[in-house]
Amino acid sequence: MPDFLALMKQAQAMQARVQEMQAELDRIEVEGESGAGLVKVSLTGKGAMRAVSIDSSLLRSEEKEVLEDLIVTAHEEARKKAARIMEEKMKSATVGLPLPPGLKLPF
Repeated sequence: MPDFLALMKQAQAMQARVQEMQAELDRIEVEGESGAGLVKVSLTGKGAMRAVSIDSSLLRSEEKEVLEDLIVTAHEEARKKAARIMEEKMKSATVGLPLPPGLKLPF
């Protein structure tokens, strides 16, 4: 029979690590770019957009659709980077806990 007291202590420790990780993700910034750096988007580790940088050569009315696509692409790249960082941090926060496979954290 598992030691429930030890399991509870592990769960509390994991909860503290997850809270620390969440705070850290607010401080982390990732950048995505597209169009060979003509468009850049900065996001927090949680995915909140902090900044958009657009090269002035794209600020022409005939480039509107291209610019919109580049912004979407840069945002997606930054979002994927943030997701990878969050996944790595969650793995380190839950190390040693007997969690079922496929359990998504944070809850």
